Amino acid sequence: MRVISMILAAGWPIWPLIVCSILALAIVIERALSLTDAKVAPPGLAQAVVEQARTHRHQVAELSIPDTRTLLGQVLASALEIAKRNPEFDTQDLQSAMHQAGRKAAQTLETRLQMLATIASAAPLLGLLGTVVGMIEIFGAQSGGGASSNPAQLAHGISIALYNTAFGLIVAIPAMMFWRYFRTRADAYVLELEAAADQLLRALTQRTVP
Repeated sequence: MRVISMILAAGWPIWPLIVCSILALAIVIERALSLTDAKVAPPGLAQAVVEQARTHRHQVAELSIPDTRTLLGQVLASALEIAKRNPEFDTQDLQSAMHQAGRKAAQTLETRLQMLATIASAAPLLGLLGTVVGMIEIFGAQSGGGASSNPAQLAHGISIALYNTAFGLIVAIPAMMFWRYFRTRADAYVLELEAAADQLLRALTQRTVP
């Protein structure tokens, strides 16, 4: 009940902030469930695929395609599929395929992070908008013959200003922190995918080595 009374006291400017908070929470939950090792780069997958490529480098047709439900599996499979279709593949073809798959994987990792960053930047401005609206309410109360002429309107203006300022910061600070955290995780996964792709490329291109 206390929260509801605060929202009602803050006036209409707080509703855009509530929408932003709901969106931010949804993005945080979705990214927390998506940016995991099980969905991006399962432990041991890269090592297993690279070892297989080294073992069967003279029998490319026997290479098995890894599970493509993970991003790492998609990147590695893009090269293995070319190698299986054309045993006389060109190194440039493998690099191009893994580069395109890597770009798609990077975009998937960064999904909705820009929206979260936008919310983190916009929330304080929406809070400032509420502050301005509250100040307008205060000046409206004073213009009728002094602050004492309409104390209820004066108190309402102060509550709008303070609640919206506080709520804007409450939304912006966690959103910014989670954005930095998920941005760091996404960058780390991109580096891991690049390293695994480079190892597989070396293993496949060395297939003719006696």
